[in-house]
Amino acid sequence: MKTVLELQDVHKIYRVGEIDVPALRGVDLTVREGEFLAILGKSGSGKSTLLNSVGCLDKPTKGRILLEGKDIESLKESDLAQIRGKKIGFIFQNFNLIRSLSALENVMLPMVFQRAYGQMEMAVGKLSGGEQQRVAIARSLSNDPKIILADEPTGNLDSKTEEEIISILSGLHEKEGKTIIMITHNQKLAQYAQRVIHLVDGRIRS
Repeated sequence: MKTVLELQDVHKIYRVGEIDVPALRGVDLTVREGEFLAILGKSGSGKSTLLNSVGCLDKPTKGRILLEGKDIESLKESDLAQIRGKKIGFIFQNFNLIRSLSALENVMLPMVFQRAYGQMEMAVGKLSGGEQQRVAIARSLSNDPKIILADEPTGNLDSKTEEEIISILSGLHEKEGKTIIMITHNQKLAQYAQRVIHLVDGRIRS
């Protein structure tokens, strides 16, 4: 399988006042096409920073991130926006849906940004948490991305709905061949992945 994503000695340092706060400390990681990878770690371990870096939402302070062989540091913001819109689908713990839009409009929003227009139609505020997450998953798939990034996708859901959501993600991997990178602190969820790495204080431990 070909490599779709590669991190080479990636560091991310945030400046807080006069203090440098390291979030990632020399991360090396290779992700293959069609792989289901779980990144396990406690709060503050750098999981979300790593996901933002992988998702081209943030550039590293030091090191290289190669997406399909291209160094994201060399790309313009407009190019990164196109990559985020077409090649990467995002699923967030808090759904990140726009409450003033209907479920259908939320799903179609990435398609609108990528100039794939269509018709519009129940306000997401009336949906249950599980229903909102299903909408969020549908939105992440709207442009048929190769890579799906899931940040604590079941963090706000009950156990039954959690099982339903992880079943959807597993199906996308097994039946659709999607590359899935899932951030979680839940050992049970990590069991569904092909490979699990542990992030501790911004470093990969295993």
